Amino acid sequence: MGNRLSKIATRTGDNGTTGLGDGSRTDKDSDRIISLGDVDELNCFVGLLLCEAMPDDLREELVTIQHDLFDLGGELCIPGYQMITEAHVERLDALLAKYNATLPVLQEFILPAGSRAASIAHVCRTVCRRAERAIVTLGKHEAINEHPRQYVNRLSDLMFVLARVLNRFAGGSDVLWQHERKR
Repeated sequence: MGNRLSKIATRTGDNGTTGLGDGSRTDKDSDRIISLGDVDELNCFVGLLLCEAMPDDLREELVTIQHDLFDLGGELCIPGYQMITEAHVERLDALLAKYNATLPVLQEFILPAGSRAASIAHVCRTVCRRAERAIVTLGKHEAINEHPRQYVNRLSDLMFVLARVLNRFAGGSDVLWQHERKR
């Protein structure tokens, strides 16, 4: 892994480039840096979600996800490096199954609303989808492993499910889209 930061203001990026974990430099608006930034933003929103009340086991799982997202950033920062594996994706699959089993079947689309925690989980979902799009774009131009793309795909699904779980935890329920609502 690359060196730890001991100096934050290096001024080496003043020319519009940034250093990667392997010591190479790339443009700050490259596909790699855009995907890395989107993953970083997602991790920040998961941190914000962790400020909300939630079941202890869910909190622990989200902390693990934050560590995974940091690892994912490390993988994106070092071309050819792998940190996210099939086991990470399988863990999200297991969480999806666990939390989906506690929810009623959806009969209608839901709005990204309800409790504050659920709403933040929906923001995490949408930022995750953007990160996924950025990773897909990166993969079209550079060789990357398949597991990061799969991980963020599952994670966005999990954030949708967790929004529903968090609404129930707060004593509420899904906010249904009313397709026949009068205007």
